[in-house]
Amino acid sequence: MKNDGIAAVERSTSLRSDSHGTMETGSGKCQEPRSAKPDQRAQPLHRGITAFIIVGTILVGPASYAICNAMPGIQVLRSDAMTAVAVAIFAATYLVIAIGKLPGFHLDRAGAALLGASLMVGSGVLSLDHAYRAIDFDTIALLLGMMIVVANLRLSGFFRLVNNWVVTRAHHPFMLLAAIVFVAGSLSAFLVNDTICLVMTPLVFQIVVRLKRNPAPYLLATAMASNIGSTATITGNPQNMIIGSLSHIPYGAFAASLWPVAAVGLVLLTALIALIYRGEFLTRQRLPTITAIPAAHHTPLVIKSVLVMGAMMVLFFAGQPVAKVAIVGGALLLFTRRLKAEKVYREIDWPLLVMFVGLFIVVAGVENAVLTPDLIAAVGRLHLESVPILSVVTAGLSNLVSNVPAVLVLRPFVADLSDPSRAWLVVAMASTLAGNFTLVGSVANLIVAQRARAHGVVIGFWEYFKVGAPLTALTILFGIWWL
Repeated sequence: MKNDGIAAVERSTSLRSDSHGTMETGSGKCQEPRSAKPDQRAQPLHRGITAFIIVGTILVGPASYAICNAMPGIQVLRSDAMTAVAVAIFAATYLVIAIGKLPGFHLDRAGAALLGASLMVGSGVLSLDHAYRAIDFDTIALLLGMMIVVANLRLSGFFRLVNNWVVTRAHHPFMLLAAIVFVAGSLSAFLVNDTICLVMTPLVFQIVVRLKRNPAPYLLATAMASNIGSTATITGNPQNMIIGSLSHIPYGAFAASLWPVAAVGLVLLTALIALIYRGEFLTRQRLPTITAIPAAHHTPLVIKSVLVMGAMMVLFFAGQPVAKVAIVGGALLLFTRRLKAEKVYREIDWPLLVMFVGLFIVVAGVENAVLTPDLIAAVGRLHLESVPILSVVTAGLSNLVSNVPAVLVLRPFVADLSDPSRAWLVVAMASTLAGNFTLVGSVANLIVAQRARAHGVVIGFWEYFKVGAPLTALTILFGIWWL
């Protein structure tokens, strides 16, 4: 009977992608939102040109290196060739990560990062030992541990219980909006935000359909609240995990500095959506009374998962190493008679871990070959120690290449600033809040858009932008003032 209960929870919480195709995301797989199809005859040409540019960029550097390596007397050219190799590999890798995949090929973000890392070693930019040392295993362990915890919470039915709690307490559209923002933001503050979007989107859709409301503003609130809430702690999102490991800022100090930014951001989000969708929320009409659908859950597993998560939070704030706490907590949840370990493994985003490993090596390669005292001095003249300037640079870079790669690119420059701890907090704030600027600004947004489309709700670029753009500007401005 216990196994039957787990199976029922799994069937009721299944969020697997359909047969239309998937793309790798920050914490799972999601279908790419469909758009109008271009001329089919032009597609092969466009793909061919794009692939030629990217592959050519990758191959020109190694070819130059090989030629100069055959002429040991020309040391200057050899050094220049090494720099060209590193820059070419770095540029090609980040280009594929920025666009999501290599057109015409089955090379996704994780594959591009792994290929770039391999080329850094194979071309001689980095030795194998140097590549191993470049990997931040604390970040990998932290992310893996949190994925296991979230997988157990999901498989136990915990999130459906939360969903029922919201349904039975929201009696007005504005109260429902506030509840969704609060739940998505609070959960994302401690758990990986992309995963919260994967779990919450179908649950939110179920609520609003049963209440016969417009789904769009509530789904926008889910995506944006998860981004904002994840700003608050080191475990909120992948880029904060990297920053926590690089900066060595204690979990409690990190949260104390950024939770006010997250809290104010959630309030601003609620107010903005209510104002923009005035017909939906500024009304005296109350929601109809509906009964909560019985949530399929496994009570012992829910209790165990919540207790482990609670103990982890206590240890985080007590100053214990977050990576150690996370991986031990995750491992303890695997010690059970009720849930097969392979079911948990299927919930883990292995491609994300591969992408992180690859990016650590790619960035180390370009640092090793390109980063010189002159370059550091030139970047220093940008006055990155200024909170407004660093915020704008971080937000712009995050929207250009995504937040995790942006953080890794900024690493060598932030470390040399006069107050690196404060600078890292600024980077964490700006890189996360910048994800709300456009629909493609974060993986969490794409997850919600894809899930909404699967249910027949289209969230377009402008639909998102009219809320996301002013929200991003207001939240980052508050973050600059606060920090």
